[in-house]
Amino acid sequence: MRLFERIGIGLPLFAAAIASYVLFPDYLALIANIFILAIFALSYDLLQGHAGVVSLGHAAFLGIGAYTSAILAAHGITEPVLGLLAALCMSGIVALCLTRIVVVGNDLTRLLVTLGVGFLFYEAANKARWLTGGADGMPDFEVGPVLGQFHFDFVGRTAFFYTLIVLAIVYLFLRRVTTSPFGLALRGIRENVKRMDAIGAPVARHLATTYTMSGAIAGIAGALLAQTNRFASLDMLGFERSAEVMMMATLGGSGSLSGVVLGAATFGYLKDALSALSPKYWHLGLGIVLMLSVFVLRNGIAGGLATGFAALKRSLGGKQ
Repeated sequence: MRLFERIGIGLPLFAAAIASYVLFPDYLALIANIFILAIFALSYDLLQGHAGVVSLGHAAFLGIGAYTSAILAAHGITEPVLGLLAALCMSGIVALCLTRIVVVGNDLTRLLVTLGVGFLFYEAANKARWLTGGADGMPDFEVGPVLGQFHFDFVGRTAFFYTLIVLAIVYLFLRRVTTSPFGLALRGIRENVKRMDAIGAPVARHLATTYTMSGAIAGIAGALLAQTNRFASLDMLGFERSAEVMMMATLGGSGSLSGVVLGAATFGYLKDALSALSPKYWHLGLGIVLMLSVFVLRNGIAGGLATGFAALKRSLGGKQ
C-alpha cells in the first residue's frame, strides 16, 4: 500500500498502456505518438506546473531534438538511442544558453521572449534549407534498429515499446525531481517568488536548472517524433505545437504528472478522432471540448479525479 501511495497512479497508467497493446493492436502507431505527446507535455509541466514559468516557444526544443536526430541519421548515425541522447544534449545546451534571457523578468516578458525565441528558431530552420530541408522538411533518412536488435515495423510494435519505455523513464525521473527538496523549492517559487528570494533561496539558479531540464526532455520528445515518423519538419518548431502543449498540461491538470499524462492522451485521441470526423473543422470541435473542460474541470482531469475519489471516500466513510 505504501509503495502504491509513493508511485501514485503512475503504475495503473503504465498497466493501462500495456493493456492498450493487446486491446488496440491496429492503433499502435497512434498510441506511440500519444506517448510522445505525454513526454512533451511532461517537459512543459515541469516548467509551468512546478516552477510557474509560462512559455509560448517550448516547441523550439521539440524541433531542435527532432532535427538533431534527423540530421545525425541522414549522416549515417542511425542508432535511435544515440540520436535520443544527442537530442537531449543539444536541446539542453540551447535551453541553458537561453536561461539568462528567459528566467529574468515577469510573466509578460517571459511570454514575449519565449514567443520571439520560437519564431527565431522557426525562421532559422526555414532559411537553413541546406541542413534542415526548409519548408520541405527532412524525409530522406533511415532509422536503424533500437540497440541494433529491434527494427521499426510498419505496424508500430517497436515504436510502441520504445516510446513507452522512454515515457516511463521520464515520468520516474520527473517524479523524483518534483518530490525532492528541489521540487519543493520550485513549488515555493511558483506560489511566491518574492518570499523565496527573501529567505535566501537561489531562485534564478533553480529556474535556470528547471528550464534546462525542461528543454532537454522536450528534445527527447522531438527525437522520438522524428525517429518513429521518419520525418522532421518546420511544423515541429511551430507556434501551434507550443499552444498544444499548454492545452495538454491545462487539460490534464497543471502540476500533476499523472494528470498531464492523461491530458496528453485525451488531447491526442480527440485530435485524431475529430480530424478523422471533420478534416476541415476539427479545430472547432477541439476548441469547444477544451473550453468545456475548463469550466467543468477547473483543475483539469487530475483535479476532477481527486474530487471524485474524495467524494467516494466520504460516501464510503458515511456508510460505515
